[in-house]
Amino acid sequence: MDHPRDLSRRAALASLAGAALAGTAAFPASATGPRRTVRFATFNASLNRGTQGALVTDLSAADNVQARNAAETIQRVDPDVLLINEFDYDADGTAARLFRRNYLAMSQNGARPVHYRYHYTGPVNTGVASGVDFDGRGGAVTTPGSDAYGQDAFGYGWFPGQYGMLVLSKYPIATRAVRTFQRFLWKDMPDNLLPKDYYSDEAEAVFRLSSKSHWDVPVRIGHETVHFLVSHPTPPTFDGVEDRNGRRNHDEIRLWADYIGGRRRCSYLYDDKGVRGGLRPGARFVIAGDQNADPYDGDSYGDAIRQLLDHPAVNLPATPPSSAGGVEAARLQGGANTAHTGNPAYDTADFSDTAPGNLRVDYVIPSKGLTPVSNGVFWPTSDDPLYRLVGSGWPVPTSDHRLVWQDVRLG
Repeated sequence: MDHPRDLSRRAALASLAGAALAGTAAFPASATGPRRTVRFATFNASLNRGTQGALVTDLSAADNVQARNAAETIQRVDPDVLLINEFDYDADGTAARLFRRNYLAMSQNGARPVHYRYHYTGPVNTGVASGVDFDGRGGAVTTPGSDAYGQDAFGYGWFPGQYGMLVLSKYPIATRAVRTFQRFLWKDMPDNLLPKDYYSDEAEAVFRLSSKSHWDVPVRIGHETVHFLVSHPTPPTFDGVEDRNGRRNHDEIRLWADYIGGRRRCSYLYDDKGVRGGLRPGARFVIAGDQNADPYDGDSYGDAIRQLLDHPAVNLPATPPSSAGGVEAARLQGGANTAHTGNPAYDTADFSDTAPGNLRVDYVIPSKGLTPVSNGVFWPTSDDPLYRLVGSGWPVPTSDHRLVWQDVRLG
Protein backbone atom coordinates (compact mmCIF):
# COMPACT_ATOMS: atom_id res chain seq x y z
CA MET A 1 0.00 0.00 0.00
CA ASP A 2 1.91 3.02 1.27
CA HIS A 3 4.64 3.73 3.81
CA PRO A 4 3.86 3.59 7.57
CA ARG A 5 2.42 6.76 9.03
CA ASP A 6 5.15 6.93 11.67
CA LEU A 7 8.01 6.97 9.16
CA SER A 8 9.87 10.14 10.04
CA ARG A 9 10.85 12.77 7.50
CA ARG A 10 14.50 12.35 8.38
CA ALA A 11 14.37 8.58 8.00
CA ALA A 12 12.65 8.91 4.65
CA LEU A 13 15.30 11.29 3.38
CA ALA A 14 18.08 8.98 4.47
CA SER A 15 16.65 5.63 3.40
CA LEU A 16 15.15 6.58 0.07
CA ALA A 17 17.67 9.02 -1.37
CA GLY A 18 19.43 6.09 -2.99
CA ALA A 19 16.46 3.83 -3.49
CA ALA A 20 14.27 6.31 -5.35
CA LEU A 21 14.62 6.69 -9.09
CA ALA A 22 18.17 7.78 -9.66
CA GLY A 23 17.52 9.59 -12.90
CA THR A 24 14.76 10.34 -15.34
CA ALA A 25 16.60 10.80 -18.60
CA ALA A 26 15.43 7.40 -19.84
CA PHE A 27 12.32 5.34 -19.17
CA PRO A 28 11.55 1.69 -19.91
CA ALA A 29 9.34 1.54 -22.97
CA SER A 30 5.86 0.10 -22.63
CA ALA A 31 5.57 -3.31 -24.23
CA THR A 32 3.17 -5.01 -26.61
CA GLY A 33 2.20 -8.62 -27.10
CA PRO A 34 -0.22 -11.14 -25.54
CA ARG A 35 0.25 -9.41 -22.17
CA ARG A 36 0.20 -5.85 -23.34
CA THR A 37 1.72 -3.16 -21.08
CA VAL A 38 0.27 0.34 -21.29
CA ARG A 39 1.64 3.50 -19.71
CA PHE A 40 -0.99 5.74 -18.10
CA ALA A 41 0.02 9.17 -16.82
CA THR A 42 -1.23 12.41 -15.35
CA PHE A 43 0.39 15.83 -15.63
CA ASN A 44 -0.81 19.14 -14.29
CA ALA A 45 1.11 21.04 -16.94
CA SER A 46 0.02 24.56 -15.91
CA LEU A 47 -1.01 25.28 -19.50
CA ASN A 48 -3.54 27.78 -18.24
CA ARG A 49 -3.55 31.48 -19.00
CA GLY A 50 -5.00 34.61 -17.42
CA THR A 51 -7.28 35.60 -20.28
CA GLN A 52 -9.57 33.70 -22.61
CA GLY A 53 -7.87 32.78 -25.88
CA ALA A 54 -4.35 33.42 -24.61
CA LEU A 55 -3.41 29.74 -24.68
CA VAL A 56 -4.46 29.45 -28.32
CA THR A 57 -2.30 32.49 -29.08
CA ASP A 58 0.68 31.00 -27.24
CA LEU A 59 0.38 27.65 -29.00
CA SER A 60 -0.15 29.10 -32.49
CA ALA A 61 3.62 29.32 -32.93
CA ALA A 62 6.11 26.65 -31.86
CA ASP A 63 8.24 28.95 -29.72
CA ASN A 64 6.49 29.23 -26.34
CA VAL A 65 9.13 28.16 -23.82
CA GLN A 66 6.79 26.82 -21.16
CA ALA A 67 4.76 24.84 -23.69
CA ARG A 68 7.97 23.44 -25.15
CA ASN A 69 9.06 22.34 -21.68
CA ALA A 70 5.70 20.67 -21.06
CA ALA A 71 5.91 18.90 -24.40
CA GLU A 72 9.46 17.73 -23.74
CA THR A 73 8.45 16.37 -20.35
CA ILE A 74 5.73 14.33 -22.04
CA GLN A 75 8.10 13.19 -24.79
CA ARG A 76 10.70 12.02 -22.26
CA VAL A 77 8.18 9.81 -20.45
CA ASP A 78 6.15 8.91 -23.56
CA PRO A 79 2.83 7.87 -21.98
CA ASP A 80 0.32 5.91 -24.00
CA VAL A 81 -2.69 7.49 -22.30
CA LEU A 82 -2.31 10.88 -20.63
CA LEU A 83 -4.44 13.33 -18.69
CA ILE A 84 -3.30 16.96 -18.77
CA ASN A 85 -4.77 19.10 -16.01
CA GLU A 86 -4.87 22.90 -16.26
CA PHE A 87 -5.19 23.03 -20.03
CA ASP A 88 -7.58 25.87 -20.93
CA TYR A 89 -10.65 24.61 -22.76
CA ASP A 90 -11.97 26.13 -25.97
CA ALA A 91 -15.08 24.82 -27.65
CA ASP A 92 -13.39 24.35 -31.05
CA GLY A 93 -10.55 22.26 -29.61
CA THR A 94 -8.04 24.62 -31.17
CA ALA A 95 -5.61 24.62 -28.24
CA ALA A 96 -5.52 20.81 -28.13
CA ARG A 97 -4.89 20.62 -31.86
CA LEU A 98 -2.11 23.23 -31.75
CA PHE A 99 -0.35 21.62 -28.79
CA ARG A 100 -0.28 18.26 -30.52
CA ARG A 101 0.85 19.66 -33.88
CA ASN A 102 3.28 22.42 -32.88
CA TYR A 103 4.78 20.89 -29.75
CA LEU A 104 4.23 17.18 -29.14
CA ALA A 105 4.77 16.21 -32.78
CA MET A 106 7.97 18.28 -32.93
CA SER A 107 11.18 17.12 -31.26
CA GLN A 108 11.98 19.20 -28.19
CA ASN A 109 15.70 19.35 -27.41
CA GLY A 110 16.37 16.05 -29.13
CA ALA A 111 13.50 14.15 -27.51
CA ARG A 112 11.55 11.85 -29.78
CA PRO A 113 8.24 13.36 -30.97
CA VAL A 114 5.11 11.74 -29.60
CA HIS A 115 1.92 11.37 -31.62
CA TYR A 116 -1.50 11.03 -30.05
CA ARG A 117 -4.02 10.10 -32.67
CA TYR A 118 -6.93 10.32 -30.24
CA HIS A 119 -7.98 12.94 -27.75
CA TYR A 120 -10.93 14.00 -25.67
CA THR A 121 -11.76 17.34 -24.12
CA GLY A 122 -14.96 18.99 -23.00
CA PRO A 123 -16.46 21.87 -21.03
CA VAL A 124 -15.63 22.34 -17.37
CA ASN A 125 -17.19 24.29 -14.51
CA THR A 126 -14.26 26.62 -13.94
CA GLY A 127 -15.13 30.15 -14.92
CA VAL A 128 -18.76 29.33 -15.78
CA ALA A 129 -21.03 31.97 -14.24
CA SER A 130 -23.57 30.57 -11.80
CA GLY A 131 -25.73 33.67 -11.63
CA VAL A 132 -25.79 33.23 -7.84
CA ASP A 133 -23.89 35.00 -5.09
CA PHE A 134 -21.89 32.00 -3.86
CA ASP A 135 -19.56 33.91 -1.55
CA GLY A 136 -22.18 36.27 -0.10
CA ARG A 137 -20.30 39.43 -1.02
CA GLY A 138 -22.92 41.74 -2.41
CA GLY A 139 -24.61 39.96 -5.28
CA ALA A 140 -23.70 37.62 -8.12
CA VAL A 141 -20.86 38.74 -10.38
CA THR A 142 -21.43 37.66 -13.98
CA THR A 143 -18.79 39.64 -15.87
CA PRO A 144 -15.66 37.52 -16.48
CA GLY A 145 -12.16 38.66 -15.68
CA SER A 146 -11.89 39.13 -11.91
CA ASP A 147 -11.47 37.28 -8.64
CA ALA A 148 -15.01 38.26 -7.67
CA TYR A 149 -16.32 36.59 -10.83
CA GLY A 150 -14.30 33.47 -10.07
CA GLN A 151 -15.72 33.26 -6.56
CA ASP A 152 -19.29 33.15 -7.95
CA ALA A 153 -18.53 30.73 -10.79
CA PHE A 154 -19.41 27.04 -10.57
CA GLY A 155 -15.68 26.41 -10.31
CA TYR A 156 -13.10 29.10 -9.61
CA GLY A 157 -11.90 30.69 -12.83
CA TRP A 158 -11.72 34.12 -14.44
CA PHE A 159 -13.29 32.93 -17.69
CA PRO A 160 -15.13 29.82 -18.93
CA GLY A 161 -12.77 26.92 -19.53
CA GLN A 162 -9.81 28.16 -17.50
CA TYR A 163 -7.94 25.26 -15.82
CA GLY A 164 -9.61 22.70 -18.11
CA MET A 165 -8.62 19.13 -18.89
CA LEU A 166 -7.34 17.23 -21.93
CA VAL A 167 -7.01 13.47 -22.47
CA LEU A 168 -4.51 12.26 -25.09
CA SER A 169 -4.28 8.64 -26.20
CA LYS A 170 -2.44 6.42 -28.64
CA TYR A 171 -5.37 4.03 -28.40
CA PRO A 172 -8.91 4.65 -29.67
CA ILE A 173 -11.29 6.50 -27.37
CA ALA A 174 -14.93 5.44 -27.38
CA THR A 175 -16.06 9.06 -27.61
CA ARG A 176 -19.78 8.30 -27.75
CA ALA A 177 -19.50 6.27 -24.55
CA VAL A 178 -17.76 9.01 -22.54
CA ARG A 179 -19.67 9.96 -19.40
CA THR A 180 -19.30 13.41 -17.86
CA PHE A 181 -20.51 14.68 -14.49
CA GLN A 182 -20.05 18.41 -14.90
CA ARG A 183 -23.59 19.27 -13.79
CA PHE A 184 -24.05 16.80 -10.93
CA LEU A 185 -25.27 18.78 -7.90
CA TRP A 186 -23.41 18.57 -4.62
CA LYS A 187 -26.65 18.41 -2.64
CA ASP A 188 -27.61 15.20 -4.47
CA MET A 189 -24.73 13.22 -2.95
CA PRO A 190 -26.06 11.39 0.12
CA ASP A 191 -24.37 12.38 3.38
CA ASN A 192 -22.52 15.16 1.57
CA LEU A 193 -20.17 17.57 3.32
CA LEU A 194 -21.79 20.82 2.18
CA PRO A 195 -20.89 23.32 4.92
CA LYS A 196 -23.99 24.05 6.94
CA ASP A 197 -25.16 27.66 7.16
CA TYR A 198 -22.53 28.93 4.71
CA TYR A 199 -24.27 28.81 1.32
CA SER A 200 -27.71 30.28 0.83
CA ASP A 201 -30.63 28.05 -0.09
CA GLU A 202 -30.44 29.53 -3.59
CA ALA A 203 -26.76 28.63 -3.84
CA GLU A 204 -27.21 25.09 -2.52
CA ALA A 205 -29.97 24.46 -5.06
CA VAL A 206 -27.60 24.97 -8.03
CA PHE A 207 -24.11 24.27 -6.61
CA ARG A 208 -22.28 21.71 -8.74
CA LEU A 209 -19.99 19.24 -7.02
CA SER A 210 -17.22 19.08 -9.61
CA SER A 211 -14.99 22.15 -9.65
CA LYS A 212 -13.94 21.23 -13.22
CA SER A 213 -15.62 17.99 -14.30
CA HIS A 214 -15.44 14.24 -13.80
CA TRP A 215 -15.00 12.20 -16.99
CA ASP A 216 -15.21 8.47 -17.61
CA VAL A 217 -13.25 8.10 -20.86
CA PRO A 218 -13.33 4.51 -22.21
CA VAL A 219 -10.08 3.62 -23.98
CA ARG A 220 -10.05 0.61 -26.29
CA ILE A 221 -6.80 -1.33 -25.99
CA GLY A 222 -6.91 -4.28 -28.35
CA HIS A 223 -10.09 -6.17 -27.51
CA GLU A 224 -10.32 -4.69 -24.02
CA THR A 225 -11.65 -1.46 -22.58
CA VAL A 226 -10.07 0.48 -19.74
CA HIS A 227 -12.08 3.34 -18.27
CA PHE A 228 -9.85 6.37 -17.73
CA LEU A 229 -11.50 8.16 -14.80
CA VAL A 230 -10.15 11.70 -14.72
CA SER A 231 -10.79 14.82 -12.65
CA HIS A 232 -9.12 17.73 -10.87
CA PRO A 233 -10.73 18.45 -7.48
CA THR A 234 -10.45 21.91 -5.99
CA PRO A 235 -7.55 22.63 -3.62
CA PRO A 236 -8.63 22.21 0.03
CA THR A 237 -7.50 25.77 0.79
CA PHE A 238 -8.44 29.39 0.00
CA ASP A 239 -11.45 29.29 2.32
CA GLY A 240 -12.35 29.97 5.95
CA VAL A 241 -13.34 28.09 9.08
CA GLU A 242 -16.24 26.52 7.20
CA ASP A 243 -13.63 24.62 5.12
CA ARG A 244 -15.87 24.72 2.05
CA ASN A 245 -13.05 23.88 -0.35
CA GLY A 246 -11.68 21.10 1.84
CA ARG A 247 -15.15 19.58 2.06
CA ARG A 248 -15.70 19.92 -1.67
CA ASN A 249 -12.32 18.33 -2.42
CA HIS A 250 -13.27 15.38 -0.21
CA ASP A 251 -16.59 14.85 -1.95
CA GLU A 252 -15.10 15.29 -5.43
CA ILE A 253 -12.74 12.43 -4.60
CA ARG A 254 -15.63 10.51 -3.08
CA LEU A 255 -17.53 10.67 -6.39
CA TRP A 256 -15.01 8.28 -7.95
CA ALA A 257 -14.93 6.10 -4.83
CA ASP A 258 -18.71 5.68 -5.13
CA TYR A 259 -18.59 5.36 -8.93
CA ILE A 260 -16.37 2.26 -8.65
CA GLY A 261 -18.01 1.00 -5.45
CA GLY A 262 -20.84 -1.11 -6.82
CA ARG A 263 -24.53 -0.58 -7.49
CA ARG A 264 -25.58 0.28 -3.94
CA ARG A 265 -22.95 3.00 -3.55
CA CYS A 266 -23.31 4.58 -6.98
CA SER A 267 -27.06 4.41 -7.57
CA TYR A 268 -27.55 8.11 -6.72
CA LEU A 269 -25.17 9.34 -9.42
CA TYR A 270 -26.42 10.79 -12.70
CA ASP A 271 -24.30 11.99 -15.59
CA ASP A 272 -24.84 14.96 -17.88
CA LYS A 273 -27.09 12.89 -20.14
CA GLY A 274 -29.24 11.81 -17.21
CA VAL A 275 -27.91 8.23 -17.13
CA ARG A 276 -27.79 6.97 -13.56
CA GLY A 277 -25.33 4.75 -11.73
CA GLY A 278 -21.62 4.10 -11.91
CA LEU A 279 -19.15 1.63 -13.35
CA ARG A 280 -20.31 -1.94 -13.69
CA PRO A 281 -18.63 -4.41 -11.30
CA GLY A 282 -15.50 -5.96 -12.78
CA ALA A 283 -14.86 -3.19 -15.29
CA ARG A 284 -11.22 -2.19 -15.56
CA PHE A 285 -10.29 1.40 -14.86
CA VAL A 286 -7.45 3.80 -14.10
CA ILE A 287 -8.15 6.84 -11.92
CA ALA A 288 -5.91 9.79 -12.77
CA GLY A 289 -5.55 13.44 -11.93
CA ASP A 290 -4.34 16.17 -9.66
CA GLN A 291 -6.45 15.24 -6.64
CA ASN A 292 -5.06 18.08 -4.49
CA ALA A 293 -4.90 15.70 -1.52
CA ASP A 294 -1.91 14.15 0.25
CA PRO A 295 -2.30 10.99 2.37
CA TYR A 296 -0.42 12.49 5.32
CA ASP A 297 0.34 16.19 4.95
CA GLY A 298 -1.39 19.35 3.75
CA ASP A 299 -4.93 20.58 4.42
CA SER A 300 -7.12 17.70 3.24
CA TYR A 301 -10.44 17.09 4.93
CA GLY A 302 -10.90 13.70 6.56
CA ASP A 303 -8.13 11.73 4.84
CA ALA A 304 -9.81 12.46 1.51
CA ILE A 305 -7.44 10.55 -0.77
CA ARG A 306 -7.70 7.43 1.40
CA GLN A 307 -11.14 6.96 -0.14
CA LEU A 308 -9.29 5.84 -3.27
CA LEU A 309 -6.01 4.46 -1.94
CA ASP A 310 -7.82 2.11 0.46
CA HIS A 311 -10.65 1.24 -1.92
CA PRO A 312 -11.23 -2.52 -2.38
CA ALA A 313 -11.65 -2.13 -6.16
CA VAL A 314 -8.14 -0.73 -6.79
CA ASN A 315 -4.88 -2.60 -7.23
CA LEU A 316 -2.03 -0.42 -6.01
CA PRO A 317 1.58 -1.12 -6.97
CA ALA A 318 3.90 -2.47 -4.29
CA THR A 319 5.61 0.92 -4.22
CA PRO A 320 3.99 4.24 -5.22
CA PRO A 321 5.49 6.26 -8.08
CA SER A 322 8.63 7.93 -6.77
CA SER A 323 11.63 10.08 -7.64
CA ALA A 324 15.03 10.98 -6.26
CA GLY A 325 14.32 14.60 -7.18
CA GLY A 326 11.52 14.84 -4.65
CA VAL A 327 13.84 13.60 -1.91
CA GLU A 328 16.52 16.13 -2.88
CA ALA A 329 14.05 19.02 -3.12
CA ALA A 330 12.63 18.36 0.35
CA ARG A 331 16.12 18.26 1.83
CA LEU A 332 17.39 21.40 0.09
CA GLN A 333 14.24 23.49 0.51
CA GLY A 334 13.56 22.63 4.13
CA GLY A 335 10.81 24.81 5.55
CA ALA A 336 7.48 23.04 5.92
CA ASN A 337 8.99 19.91 4.39
CA THR A 338 10.94 19.20 7.58
CA ALA A 339 7.72 18.74 9.54
CA HIS A 340 6.04 16.42 7.03
CA THR A 341 5.41 12.79 7.88
CA GLY A 342 4.88 11.74 4.26
CA ASN A 343 7.65 10.14 2.25
CA PRO A 344 9.35 12.83 0.09
CA ALA A 345 10.17 10.29 -2.61
CA TYR A 346 6.44 10.14 -3.37
CA ASP A 347 5.92 13.92 -3.61
CA THR A 348 4.51 15.11 -6.93
CA ALA A 349 4.25 18.88 -6.45
CA ASP A 350 6.81 21.53 -5.51
CA PHE A 351 4.82 23.99 -3.43
CA SER A 352 5.95 26.79 -1.13
CA ASP A 353 8.59 25.85 1.42
CA THR A 354 6.77 27.79 4.14
CA ALA A 355 3.32 26.29 3.55
CA PRO A 356 2.20 23.72 2.62
CA GLY A 357 5.56 22.32 1.43
CA ASN A 358 5.97 19.65 -1.23
CA LEU A 359 3.12 17.14 -1.40
CA ARG A 360 1.89 13.98 -3.07
CA VAL A 361 -1.25 15.16 -4.88
CA ASP A 362 -1.11 13.63 -8.39
CA TYR A 363 -2.17 10.01 -8.82
CA VAL A 364 -2.49 7.20 -11.34
CA ILE A 365 -4.46 4.41 -9.64
CA PRO A 366 -5.18 1.12 -11.47
CA SER A 367 -8.06 -1.25 -10.77
CA LYS A 368 -8.15 -4.90 -9.99
CA GLY A 369 -7.84 -6.80 -13.24
CA LEU A 370 -4.83 -4.66 -14.19
CA THR A 371 -1.33 -5.58 -13.03
CA PRO A 372 0.74 -2.56 -11.99
CA VAL A 373 4.40 -2.77 -13.00
CA SER A 374 6.91 0.07 -13.51
CA ASN A 375 6.05 3.60 -12.39
CA GLY A 376 7.66 6.91 -11.52
CA VAL A 377 7.50 10.63 -10.94
CA PHE A 378 9.32 12.85 -13.43
CA TRP A 379 11.47 14.80 -10.95
CA PRO A 380 15.13 14.80 -11.99
CA THR A 381 17.84 15.64 -9.46
CA SER A 382 19.97 18.74 -9.83
CA ASP A 383 22.81 16.79 -11.50
CA ASP A 384 20.51 15.45 -14.22
CA PRO A 385 20.55 17.26 -17.61
CA LEU A 386 16.73 17.29 -17.51
CA TYR A 387 16.65 19.20 -14.22
CA ARG A 388 16.10 22.34 -16.29
CA LEU A 389 12.52 21.12 -16.86
CA VAL A 390 11.61 21.22 -13.16
CA GLY A 391 13.97 23.77 -11.57
CA SER A 392 14.36 24.56 -7.89
CA GLY A 393 11.25 26.59 -7.15
CA TRP A 394 10.20 30.00 -8.40
CA PRO A 395 10.13 30.95 -11.24
CA VAL A 396 8.75 27.64 -12.44
CA PRO A 397 10.15 26.57 -15.85
CA THR A 398 7.24 24.24 -16.62
CA SER A 399 4.83 23.54 -13.76
CA ASP A 400 4.81 23.24 -9.99
CA HIS A 401 3.53 19.68 -10.53
CA ARG A 402 5.40 16.67 -11.86
CA LEU A 403 4.27 14.15 -14.44
CA VAL A 404 3.34 10.83 -12.77
CA TRP A 405 3.20 7.57 -14.71
CA GLN A 406 2.15 4.00 -14.04
CA ASP A 407 2.57 1.05 -16.38
CA VAL A 408 -0.16 -1.59 -16.20
CA ARG A 409 -0.26 -5.02 -17.78
CA LEU A 410 -3.35 -6.30 -19.54
CA GLY A 411 -4.06 -9.76 -20.83
